[in-house]
Amino acid sequence: MPVITFANTKGGAGKTTAVLLVATELARMGHKVAVLDADPQHWITRWHDSSDNVCGDRLSVTSYVTMGTIDRHIAEERSRADVVLIDLPGARSPLLAKAIGYSNYVLIPVQGSAMDAQGGAHVIELLQYLEVKANIRIPHSVVLTRVNSMVTTRALLAVKGLLASRRVHVLDTPIIERSAYRDVFGCGKTLYTMDPRSVSNLEKAQENAQALAGEVMRQLPSYFGQSTVRTSQQLKNVA
Repeated sequence: MPVITFANTKGGAGKTTAVLLVATELARMGHKVAVLDADPQHWITRWHDSSDNVCGDRLSVTSYVTMGTIDRHIAEERSRADVVLIDLPGARSPLLAKAIGYSNYVLIPVQGSAMDAQGGAHVIELLQYLEVKANIRIPHSVVLTRVNSMVTTRALLAVKGLLASRRVHVLDTPIIERSAYRDVFGCGKTLYTMDPRSVSNLEKAQENAQALAGEVMRQLPSYFGQSTVRTSQQLKNVA
């Protein structure tokens, strides 16, 4: 079972939102998902505590993951979960190198700003160092976050240019700026249990999350075969 680490050394990049979207989508597909919450803000833990176990036993969250406990938590969750997601601190931390060492895939959320790109670059530099110095290649991608669906800003184009110059793989699916992604943390629900009458463009948010999870799964074909990447209509039937 794969370990997927979400990392950016700058806070506010949309990292925890990416974790929650991927975790709940994988759980909805029927996978057993374990999230290790190493972010000192504990947003995933807060969401899970208020969720009334909305995903049943398909989604578990372990909070207060530290340098001293991460080895044990990964070993335990690998033995009982289909996939382990790690939400790292949005700052430079020794946990970054340790979590990456366990990872089968690293997802780097980057908002369309130079500061976010620099935070993502710290992660990319570590991954490239491991490949050059130790011949350890860990697949990784950048996912652009909080993207305005109507506007392509100059800052976003600059970020894309920076990533292209570093030959960094960028997911085709960005995380679009949606009110549902903000609201879901406050109400302890998922995109499929929220009231569509009180959340604008909820179906668009669902489609975005489905596309994101599907693309993440395709980065790990040895763990997630093509047969497990379901169409949008199939996923609607599951919901």
